[in-house]
Amino acid sequence: MEALDFKQSTALSIGVELELQLVDTSGCDLTHAASDLIDLAERRPHPGEIKPEITESMIEIATGIHQSYAALDTELKAIRDVLSSAAETLNVLVCGGGAHPFQHWTERQIYDRPRFRHLSGLYGYLAKQFTVFGQHIHVGVPHGDDALFLVHAMSRYVPHFVALAASSPYFQGADTQFESSRLNAVSAFPLSGRAPFVLRWDEFIGYFTKMQGLGIVESMKDFYWDIRPKPEFGTVEMRVCDTPLTARRAAVLAAYAQTLARFLLIERPFPIVEDLHLPYSYNRFQACRFGLDGDFIDPLSQSHVLLRDDIAATLERLEPHARELYTEEPLAEVGTVARDGTTDARWMRGRYQLTGSLPDLVWQQCRKWRGDA
Repeated sequence: MEALDFKQSTALSIGVELELQLVDTSGCDLTHAASDLIDLAERRPHPGEIKPEITESMIEIATGIHQSYAALDTELKAIRDVLSSAAETLNVLVCGGGAHPFQHWTERQIYDRPRFRHLSGLYGYLAKQFTVFGQHIHVGVPHGDDALFLVHAMSRYVPHFVALAASSPYFQGADTQFESSRLNAVSAFPLSGRAPFVLRWDEFIGYFTKMQGLGIVESMKDFYWDIRPKPEFGTVEMRVCDTPLTARRAAVLAAYAQTLARFLLIERPFPIVEDLHLPYSYNRFQACRFGLDGDFIDPLSQSHVLLRDDIAATLERLEPHARELYTEEPLAEVGTVARDGTTDARWMRGRYQLTGSLPDLVWQQCRKWRGDA
C-alpha cells in the first residue's frame, strides 16, 4: 500500500485546480478544442499545468504550491493569460462557470486517454454529462491524521463554499432554479457525497484496502467525495466549488479555505463526532438550491440560520487567523459577497435578464474570464 503513504507537505500551503469551458466564437456553444489548445499552450512558457479533462470541450489548469494568497492569485492570472492567448490563436474562447448554459451532453466527445475511455465505458452517458466545471482547492497538512480531521471538520462548512462559488444556474438551455446545478451531476456517481467517518490514517488505509479488494476502486481518483484526502500530494482537497467566472474569485475562495483550515487545526473548536454529519445532505442541498439564502442547520447547536449569517459569524472567528496569513483582503471580499449576494450565479441571471440570450451570456462570461469586464 505504498501508494497510500501520506506525503508530508507544508501545513496550510495551498494550490488550485480549475476546470474551464472551451467555447466556439460563432454561437458560444462548447467546442472540441482541448487537444489542439493543450498542444499550442505547451509550446509557450507558463507556470503551473494545463491538462485535459474527460471531454474535448473542457480543460484543467493547476497551480503550483503556495504559502500565500497573493502568490496564488498572481499565478492563476498568469496561467489564464497564456491560455487565453493560445485560445485566441485557435479562434476559441475560454470561460468559467460551473455548467455551460445550453450545451447538449450528446454532442460531447471523450478525450482520448485510457482512463477517460475506461470511465466512459463504466459510467455510460454519465461520463458525457460530467461535462461540468469545478474548482478544487488543496490545503497542505503534515500527516494523514490531520488530513482526516480536516476532511470531517471542514464538512460543516461545505455549504459556505457551494454558495459562495455558485455559478451554474442554467443547464441544458433552462433556468434550473438552483444556484449551483453542477453538484447534481456529480451526485449521480456512486462514489460521490462525503467520505466515511474514519479518523486515523491507518484505519483509512484499511478501508481503502477493502474497497480495492472488492474491485470497487483502483486508486483515490475513483472517489468523488466532496472533500477527500490526497495522500500523494499531502493535502486535503475541497471539491464542491463551481468554477468561478474570474481567476481572482478562485484565489479568494482558496484563501478562505486556507484561513478556515488554520482556525480548525489550531483551535479545534468542536469535537469530531459522526453526528456532525447529520444535517450534511440537507445543508448541502439548501446551498445548491437557494445559495446564500439557504437554511443552515448548525450540527452542534441544532439552530437554524441563513447561510449568509453563518458565513458572517465564521468570518468574525477567522479574523486573528486572517491576520497571520495576510488574508484579510480576500476574506473581506467573502464578507461582501455573503452580505450583498454578489455571487457569480446572481451576475449570470442579471446578464441574461438584460438580453434574454444564453449565447450572449456565455460571451460575457468569456469576457469576464479574460478580465475584459
